[in-house]
Amino acid sequence: MADETPLLELRDISKSFGSVQALTDVDLVVHRGEVVALVGDNGAGKSTLIKTIAGIHGADSGEIIFEGEPVHISGPKDAAHLGIEVVYQDLALCDNLDVVQNMFLGRESHDFFQRLNEPVMERRTAETLKTLRVTTIRSIRQAVATLSGGQRQSVAVARAVMWNSKLVILDEPTAALGVAQTEQVLELVERLAHQGLAVILISHNLHDVFAVGDKIFVLRLGRNAGVFDRKTTTQDAVVHAITAGQPTKVSGITDGATA
Repeated sequence: MADETPLLELRDISKSFGSVQALTDVDLVVHRGEVVALVGDNGAGKSTLIKTIAGIHGADSGEIIFEGEPVHISGPKDAAHLGIEVVYQDLALCDNLDVVQNMFLGRESHDFFQRLNEPVMERRTAETLKTLRVTTIRSIRQAVATLSGGQRQSVAVARAVMWNSKLVILDEPTAALGVAQTEQVLELVERLAHQGLAVILISHNLHDVFAVGDKIFVLRLGRNAGVFDRKTTTQDAVVHAITAGQPTKVSGITDGATA
């Protein structure tokens, strides 16, 4: 059950790059324990929006509310401090390193003598994977290069949630995956929400969106084009909003119809 107070709320977020207006007065609401799908055609502004949340881009105007308080996210470190983690489509994993090394990349644990504390890192890695019920990885010491696409995605997600994250943003997590691997990743997304995390899922695959999403926010040409309750809407309604929906001010769930 999602908490009544939004974990993240965006109000009137706008962003331009020179003469190109990427986002115009965009609203977004995300609660704890729910999966919010962010959909839209290429160029709709999805990547710009998540990079604004992650602190890579600064909004030109608008307000970001996190846990009920206005916040200014001036960089990725600010986002991470709040508990916002992003798993980008390229996963940012190092193939030549093993699972443990990837999980702690840039955040290594050291002992009193400043040596890598391998036992601590191994234990935390194993505990995190166990909590997420990731059981397909044979050894946490195997190189990431030997993992399947679904296993690699699992490592990237586990790395994101290991650092006391509250909001996990997943950018096209099932792109280029087979049927079995896609199912594995979608189950992992559901487990994140069941553990009380908020999840923003960016995807072009509406089958995946309807499989795990609770709410569906549509962007079109950098503007809100509809917000849907997955249980009361249809894929046709969402497709219509993506391709021809009228810009709309987000004020809540529209019960399956664009506002």
